[in-house]
Amino acid sequence: MQPGTGSLAAGRQTSPAHSAPLPWTLMNSLEPAVNVVKTSTKPVAEQAKHVFIEKEGINAAVEQITLEKLKEIVSPKAFNTEIHYVDEGPLTVQYLLVVDALNFCFWPEEELEYEQLSLGVKAALEEDPTALDAEKLMWMNGEGVRQLLRWPRDVPLQEERARLLREVGAGLMSHFGGSAARMVEAAGGSALTLMQMVAQLFPGFRDHCIYKGQQVFLYKRAQIFVGDVYGAFRGAGLGMFWDIDQLTMFADYRVPVVLRTMGILSYSPELEDKIQRRELIPAGSEEEVEIRACTVVAVERLREAIAAKFLGTSGAQLPHAIQLDWWLWELGERERKNHPPHHRTLTVYY
Repeated sequence: MQPGTGSLAAGRQTSPAHSAPLPWTLMNSLEPAVNVVKTSTKPVAEQAKHVFIEKEGINAAVEQITLEKLKEIVSPKAFNTEIHYVDEGPLTVQYLLVVDALNFCFWPEEELEYEQLSLGVKAALEEDPTALDAEKLMWMNGEGVRQLLRWPRDVPLQEERARLLREVGAGLMSHFGGSAARMVEAAGGSALTLMQMVAQLFPGFRDHCIYKGQQVFLYKRAQIFVGDVYGAFRGAGLGMFWDIDQLTMFADYRVPVVLRTMGILSYSPELEDKIQRRELIPAGSEEEVEIRACTVVAVERLREAIAAKFLGTSGAQLPHAIQLDWWLWELGERERKNHPPHHRTLTVYY
């Protein structure tokens, strides 16, 4: 029995396999044409006072990218199948949604990284294929999260992680018979529609804030779920999205550090000092929002510069933003012991 179920589980009724569809899945005309992450982060970058995008750094980075390197970045193998559960079926989608619901704020635990999360949940699923059933997620508690990750002690924001898994379980049971794969199918092959559905169905994925009176959408975990499905299925089957190129990178802790080391991002002396002293930067503060928004815009500009360099080159396939994110994030993971510290924000969004 899943930890924390108690007698409540015995008395609950299982939701029907086919419940009423969500309102936004009824009409294809509701598919969003523009990614709100792109449109809402651009004004932040234009007004930023703490974080700056350096054109010279972008040009220098693109100079270093050869055709061979570009092919590596856009390769189907760019998605790391070694640390993820991938069986090319519905269970993979269920796994990815759970992992991405938990994919935030590792830094308070020095030994805990994303790899421990993905491998821990993978091991739990391989041991028990029902471990991620929506009925079980609905009754998840903090201790259950720790056991799911196979972690020897409490993980940061453990109770919040449990709450988010309960949201996922309840949402899937209410609308998709407990199946994340059915949710993906309901998006009709649109990455942006799936991103929107995830953010609307699961409150914990609604990654947005207010910057100088303007609403800014980052949707890190909603987008990364779509990107993970695309990567795990190599753009085919459940992972086939006709508008996958409309996703942005996933604004987190690691990629801004990589962009700083590449000279693409620079910080004000005050912000730099706070990060070096490992001072907590509040979620929703101007500094925190600028770090994330400028990271998104910087990768978009990097992508545009790569396109300008290789457009028309035989054998060149231009990268999606999510492929650039995978490349930059992997670089950051390999060099994290040598890189400067990342900013520290206590949040459930990333």
